[in-house]
Amino acid sequence: MSKKRVAVLISGRGSNMTALIEAAKAKDYPAEIVLVVSNRPEAPGLARARAAGVETAVVDHAQFGEDREAFERALDGELRAHRIDLVCLAGFMRLLTPWFVTRWSGRMLNIHPALLPQFKGLHTHRRAIEAGVERHGATVHFVSLEMDCGPIILQDSVPVVAGETEDTLAKRVLEIEHRIYPQALRLVAEGRARFSK
Repeated sequence: MSKKRVAVLISGRGSNMTALIEAAKAKDYPAEIVLVVSNRPEAPGLARARAAGVETAVVDHAQFGEDREAFERALDGELRAHRIDLVCLAGFMRLLTPWFVTRWSGRMLNIHPALLPQFKGLHTHRRAIEAGVERHGATVHFVSLEMDCGPIILQDSVPVVAGETEDTLAKRVLEIEHRIYPQALRLVAEGRARFSK
């Protein structure tokens, strides 16, 4: 089986990155995590990736000032140098320009801690509690030009219980994220989920 070469982009601790790396250890998994890239040199996930034997790179956005496309061109160069097939965003805290999104269209996934199209953007758990929704969860989707709007690959949810706090809900949703992101990457790597506009 020819495995898809995957890069994971992170900005922080990389817990979803770790879930992907663990899943990819299975012999029958159709993708291999060959690179982890962070836009922050101090991201704890870099050490976790290296400990798992995955090559890492840093493309520090701060070195490019306000020139977002210059940062992304450097990032794109790193991905191409490693012959990357698919890109997984995992807590990558950068808004990507149309140039980068278009370049990786249909080959870039993101995980969002809400049941899209509900609660796009930040502070999803707090907003879900405030809105009084009965269920809340996570979504893996293809990245499109509009934030948190790409075609959905996989979703799952948990009930929002009485007395729920932002922290308790976040922990329960994170468990879902760690489960569905590897499943969604499998679907894409096997060609069973494709980007359609």
